[in-house]
Amino acid sequence: MVHTLAEAFRENFLGNSPDWYKLTIIGFLILNPILVVYDPFIAGWVLVLEFIFTLAMALKCYPLQPGGLLAVEAIILGLASPEMVFHEAEKNFPVIMLLMFMVAGIYFLREMLLFVFTKILLGVRSKVLLSLLFSFAAAFLSAFLDALTVTAVIITVAAGFYGVYHKVASGLAFDHDHDPTTDDQVVETSRADLENFRAFLRNLMMHGAVGTALGGVTTLVGEPQNLLIAEIMDWEFIEFFLRMAHISMPVLVVGLITCAILELTGWFGYGTKLSPKVRHVLEEYDLAMAAERTKQESVTIGVQGLVAIALIIALGFHLAEPGVVGLMVIVLATALNGITEEHRIGHAFEEALPFTALLVVFFAIVAVIETQHLFTPVIDYVRTFEGKTQEALFFVANGVLSMISDNVFVATVYIQQVDELFRAGEITREQFDALAVAINTGTNIPSVATPNGQAAFLFLLTSALAPLIRLSYGRMVVMALPYTITMSIAGLLALWYLG
Repeated sequence: MVHTLAEAFRENFLGNSPDWYKLTIIGFLILNPILVVYDPFIAGWVLVLEFIFTLAMALKCYPLQPGGLLAVEAIILGLASPEMVFHEAEKNFPVIMLLMFMVAGIYFLREMLLFVFTKILLGVRSKVLLSLLFSFAAAFLSAFLDALTVTAVIITVAAGFYGVYHKVASGLAFDHDHDPTTDDQVVETSRADLENFRAFLRNLMMHGAVGTALGGVTTLVGEPQNLLIAEIMDWEFIEFFLRMAHISMPVLVVGLITCAILELTGWFGYGTKLSPKVRHVLEEYDLAMAAERTKQESVTIGVQGLVAIALIIALGFHLAEPGVVGLMVIVLATALNGITEEHRIGHAFEEALPFTALLVVFFAIVAVIETQHLFTPVIDYVRTFEGKTQEALFFVANGVLSMISDNVFVATVYIQQVDELFRAGEITREQFDALAVAINTGTNIPSVATPNGQAAFLFLLTSALAPLIRLSYGRMVVMALPYTITMSIAGLLALWYLG
């Protein structure tokens, strides 16, 4: 009886995850209380590394459950308090609202997005030009919208393309219901083309994701921490752009050059071209949809296009918080296109809410970082230097810590520390401005190295699309590596010589 119960628990614990993974998580949960007794500071750093492990193994088990267990244990052990977790979540409430409503809003624009991007994909035959287009478009939109919003758009588009080809590769017609998560029905002769298409979509998704970072650093609305820095520094939209331009513009150019080189050389998993068979299927799909499209469906696409324009205007002029704009998109797109059944609306939230829950768990880890002052030794060390050396070290320190933690949190901690120094009269206004630039660019540029660094990257990793196109944590790190190196070096040189 005891053996049977133990077996049942083993099977239930973390579901279908491998046994070695389950034992690893149990090992973490046993190790942490021992480390807390020995040294809470060390225990805090080990917890951060354990949480990163759960992110890295996202394809084995969604990080919400193992990461959540670690976070709950950390609170019980006193590494952070429930109040601190709530404070972190409250501080990031605009991001939570954005995830809940904006991602769902993009879901109701998917027909229009698929229509537009199908034309682009089939119209631009050069993979290099297509990659540059994806990267630059993501950068441009992220400068005026939000990186998470742009990422949600490209995920929706890629998932649409994948679903179309996977359906045909499974021997089904375009209008058949189909489960794209399994390859059981895929015809043997189509398997190689399917793998090729997955690699092709991975390329575009990574170019687009890096593009959101290239654009996100340039303006005060590009990333959440930009707005916080702008408020503390009292910088308006244009002033913020100009103060970052001597770093952000060279990095943008270097990022786009890196994109082209990767596609031309095929290094780091890039350079996969769209196979003729897949192109033919997508062309057939486009023709079939055009032939079968009713007036009502054409109106639906037109309405979604108008709603998308309203979305861009509202976010571009910052008429409301992005989450509120997302709710507006849901209301307009559903009301004007006759989507009034609750179950149809509910599907839109399936993608966003698991990640929203994961993000709050992440805030619990951030609360541990803050409570245990895990970054304080780094900050104290950097403060021992002066001038350009100090700016460069701020850039590097912010970048390295953003790879481990979250760039919003790192920027928040650093800008508040520097603000306190300025208010105490320990640094001049000119030094304050220079360090603020180093903090913003440091948290936005090198943080592309890992999915931990940017919420947009983490959202992509944990999206329903990632397992479909075999985009794991490790693969993301490898594919981001050339961008991390070239963009970080370009940013550091620009800070040193052009500032």
